[in-house]
Amino acid sequence: MTITSLPLAPATADWRALGCSVRLVVADPRQLDTCRERLTLWLDAVDGACSRFRPDSELSEACRADGPVEISPLLADAVDAAIRAARLTDGLVDPTVGAAMAAVGYDRDFELVEPDGTAIRLTTRPVPGWRMIELERPQAHEQGPCMLSLREGISLDLGATAKAWAADQAAHELARLADCGVLVALGGDVAVAGLPPLRTDGDRSWRITVRDRTDAPSTMQVPSSPAELGHEAEISIQDGGLATSGTASRRWLRGGDLLHHILDPRTGLPAASPWRTVSVSAGNCLDANTASTAAILLGAEAPGWLTGHGLPARLVSERGRIAYTPGWPEEAELTPGAAGGGSGA
Repeated sequence: MTITSLPLAPATADWRALGCSVRLVVADPRQLDTCRERLTLWLDAVDGACSRFRPDSELSEACRADGPVEISPLLADAVDAAIRAARLTDGLVDPTVGAAMAAVGYDRDFELVEPDGTAIRLTTRPVPGWRMIELERPQAHEQGPCMLSLREGISLDLGATAKAWAADQAAHELARLADCGVLVALGGDVAVAGLPPLRTDGDRSWRITVRDRTDAPSTMQVPSSPAELGHEAEISIQDGGLATSGTASRRWLRGGDLLHHILDPRTGLPAASPWRTVSVSAGNCLDANTASTAAILLGAEAPGWLTGHGLPARLVSERGRIAYTPGWPEEAELTPGAAGGGSGA
């Protein structure tokens, strides 16, 4: 008689960091504690380097500096990722929106943002632009400091790319460390690496739930009704990344005006878009997030732009109608109105 052992079920841990929900899924449950400890340390380091809200962060100190300032390789990598996103989207995803973010009321960790405040004067003004960022790094074969120089008045916000970049880095490092498949989800940004878990049906994949909200309902400042949020769906991916950007989360009121966190660099104001949510699958989470954010800003041009770049996507209109671009994974429809971002099991 031959006894065949069943595969171990993946193990999951959930907590909060970087102002968003964190989900870690490890194909080998014996590696969960080690991976969680490493991921916690990594996210603490990212927060200390990249936070716009911490006055003691490297980013805040660099934005206050008068002239070039030496920065860590970690922050240099994060700034590099933001510059790359800006270059690939012709400036639609631009990290120099920091001052504009503060001007519309997003000037502190989102959980501390007043949900319904007095009216503010909104001024249409393009942001300075990513080409105003000067980043100098030693070549691979050289030694030397990383130097960041910002023109006067420029404040960087790495929120559009830093979490996705951090998820990519963590997933690959933890998969190498644990020698198994790993999924890291930071809000609506999901990165996977390593061999996916073996399911009872013989399939090896990560099951991802795609939702209209990209964070827990407790952090929603101005929630929508369940009827407005449409259906959530489950898809399967084997590798790469998945990101969801949208205007249904992280929004607030000022004098009755509904504002949200995706700013148009061309105006410095919250984007007016026909899409409330765009989810994109790509070779890594950073590219997926860059594309999903750009799609919100592109509006009606988004499906054609995504298709032209070969990016599978799911776009949900403000009225709840869903459009797809070629290659989007087959969906299994779930219950309507649930809150949360992309998650894996």
